Amino acid sequence: MNTARELAPEGTGYRSKTRFSKFYNLPELMSMFKEIADIQTADTLNLPVPKVNAYTIDVDASDIQKGMVQDLAKRAERIRKKQVNSKTDNMLRITNEGRKLALDQRIINDMLPDYENGKVNVCANNIYKIWEKTKDKKSTQLVFCDLSTPKSLGTEDNPYEMEFLNGEWYLKDRPFTDVYTDLKRKLISKGIPEDEIAFIHDATTETKKKELFAKVKSGNIRVLMGSTSKMGAGTNVQNKIKAIHHLDVPWRPSDLQQRNGRGVRQGNENEEIDIYTYVTKGTFDAYSYQTVERKQRGVSQIMTSKVISRSEEDIDEKALSYAEIKALATGNPLIIEKAELEEQSSKLKILKQSYLSEIYRLEDAIVKFYPVEIKNNEELISNMQKDLELVKENTELNNEDKFSPIILKGKQYVKKEDAGKMILEICKSKENKEIEEIGKYRGLKMELEIVAGDYILALKGESAYSIKLGKDVFGNITRMDNAITDIEKKLNNTNNDLENLKQQFENAKIQVKVPFDKERELQEKIIRLNEVNKELEIKDNEHEMVDDEIEEQEDYIPEKDNRSYELEAR
Repeated sequence: MNTARELAPEGTGYRSKTRFSKFYNLPELMSMFKEIADIQTADTLNLPVPKVNAYTIDVDASDIQKGMVQDLAKRAERIRKKQVNSKTDNMLRITNEGRKLALDQRIINDMLPDYENGKVNVCANNIYKIWEKTKDKKSTQLVFCDLSTPKSLGTEDNPYEMEFLNGEWYLKDRPFTDVYTDLKRKLISKGIPEDEIAFIHDATTETKKKELFAKVKSGNIRVLMGSTSKMGAGTNVQNKIKAIHHLDVPWRPSDLQQRNGRGVRQGNENEEIDIYTYVTKGTFDAYSYQTVERKQRGVSQIMTSKVISRSEEDIDEKALSYAEIKALATGNPLIIEKAELEEQSSKLKILKQSYLSEIYRLEDAIVKFYPVEIKNNEELISNMQKDLELVKENTELNNEDKFSPIILKGKQYVKKEDAGKMILEICKSKENKEIEEIGKYRGLKMELEIVAGDYILALKGESAYSIKLGKDVFGNITRMDNAITDIEKKLNNTNNDLENLKQQFENAKIQVKVPFDKERELQEKIIRLNEVNKELEIKDNEHEMVDDEIEEQEDYIPEKDNRSYELEAR
C-alpha cells in the first residue's frame, strides 16, 4: 500500500489517498495467464500503420466554469463532512456534473452563453481547417464524445435550417440542445456541407451502419461523430481518416486506445494521422485523466511483449502521456513541472532497472554460466579429438568399395552391401525400445534404440553421434560415414564457441564494473521532484475522503442519457 497526494475529484485541490502500490510475482502471474491467452501487442506485430502526431489542446475555463467548479468544491466539502443527506447530494452526482462542465457549461444549463474559447468551438475550428486542407484527397475525421447524445433524432424539426439576412445565409438561431448538434451547426456555418457530416446515431440498423461506413470510406461523409461504445470496436472506416478528436475523457484507457485504433490501423491511405485531445484547465478533466493514468499503469505493465518485471511500479509511455494531459488540465505550472519530472524520473528508473537487471545477469553469468560452459566445451573438444584419433586408427578401407570393415553381432563384414543388409535385419528383429549395443564401426561402438517409431543409431566413443536409420542398404552406411566426417566440423565449431565464450567472459568482467551513466541525472530529478511535492503539500486532512462514493463512480459508466448507470466489470 502507498499513500500519495492526488488531485481531488472536484478539481480544486489535492487529497491524500491510500492505494495498492505494487503487485509482486508478475512473471508467474503472466505465465498462468498465457496458458489460456495469446498476447500480441503493437510492438510485436509491427504492422504498417500511420505515424501518430498527438496534440493536446488545453483551453482556459470560462469565468462561469470556474465559478461552477468552486461550487462543486463546496458541495464536495459538505458531503465529506457528512452535512448533506446522500439522497440529496453525493459524489456520484458531483462527478457526473463535473465531467459535463468540463465539456461545455451549457450541458449543465442550456441558458448559459456559448463560450467562444471552449472545447466545442476550438474543436470546430480545427475540424474545418483539416477539412479545407484535405479537400483534394477527401480525407475524413472522427469526433468522439461520450457525454452527449443528439437530441433532434427522430423529429421533424430541422436544427440546421438556414435563413437569408443582409445578403448572406446564416443558420437560424436555435437553443442549445446537445454538443453533437451544436458542433454540427458550427461546422455548417463555417462552410462544410451538411451531407458531409454524420452522427453514428443515424445508423439505427446494421444495413444503415454499413451504408454509413461505406460513405465514410469513400470520403462522401468527411466528419463522423459518435461515442466510444457506438463508434469504437467494429468501426472499420480507416481508409481516409486524417484526424481524430477527443472532446471528453472516457473512464478506461482501453477506450482511448479503441478510439485511436479507428485510424491507426492498416488500410489507411494517410501516412500520418493527427490525434487531438481537448482538455479544459482547472476542471474535472484533470481528475479524469488522473484516473485513466492510474488504470493504465497496471494494464501496461503486464500486457506487454517486453520482459515483465517482478513487481509493478513504473508507468509506461502511454500512462505518462495521460499524466501530461492531466497536468495541462490543472493549469498549475508546478503540477505541469511535477508531471514532467515524474515522466523523466520514471523513464530513468526504468533505464536503471534495466541496467541493474543486466548487472545481476552478468554477475550470475560470471559465477555460474561462463565457467561451466567453458569447462563443458573444453571437455567436448577433448572428447572429439580422442574420437577422431580413434577413428583414424581403426579405419581400413578395402579396394573394392572403399568400405572399412564393420563388426555386427560379433561377426565382421568386409562388404558394404552385406553390412547394410545385416543392419536392416537387426532393426527388424529388435523387439523392445531399450538401448542395445549391436557392434563396432571404425573404432566407435554402435548402440541402437527405438525412439518415437524411428530407429536411432548412436556411434559412441568419448562422445556420441546419432543418426536416424532408413530402409536403404547403402544409405545407412553413408549416414554413418557422414556422421564421422562431421566430427571434425563440430570440433571446429566448438573451438570457435569456446573462444567466443572466453571473450564474453572477459567482457562481462569489465561491464559489471561500469556504473549507471545516468545516475546523477536521476538523482537531480528526484531531488527536484521532492522539492516540487513539498511546495504542493497540503494538510493531509484537507481533502480527506469521508466516504468512497467517488471510487464507486470510477467503476460506473454513465449511459447516454446520463441518468442510469451500469456497473463496469473490474
